[in-house]
Amino acid sequence: MISEATRARFAREVAKYPSDQKQSAVMACLAIVQQELGYVSVESEREVAAFLDMPPMAVHEVTTFYNMYNQAPVGKYKLNVCTNLPCQLRDGGRALAHLEQKLGVSAGETTADGLFTLQQCECLGACADSPVMLVNDRTMCSFMSNDRLDQLIAGLKSAEAS
Repeated sequence: MISEATRARFAREVAKYPSDQKQSAVMACLAIVQQELGYVSVESEREVAAFLDMPPMAVHEVTTFYNMYNQAPVGKYKLNVCTNLPCQLRDGGRALAHLEQKLGVSAGETTADGLFTLQQCECLGACADSPVMLVNDRTMCSFMSNDRLDQLIAGLKSAEAS
């Protein structure tokens, strides 16, 4: 399932650590799998575990602990809205509810067109900027009022139409 090119990328990550600590590359290897497949399947967890000589459950624990690893296919745009307490107190729940209504899905679901997956997430470390969200695990969006959420969704949709 994992290509030789992927295994070569794994080896480059492992080489960054002492030879007796190659398990330290687990997060990097999972990120590589996700870049290639779009998510981290149970089968790919097993392959990472075998490559790193670690129990499959230990790899699964990493995959399930961090919300940056998708355990199933997600939409082209993964929208993580912080709903931790400080953000909840500053309208994080409202932002999530607005997106649920706008996209017609609940948190944890993907739109029928496969464009958006909406998720709750834990602290993004920007409490003073809430409500905050992370798009595709890379782009932080702050002060997300309903208008700004609408603009974001419209912009992403128009990018698809181009």
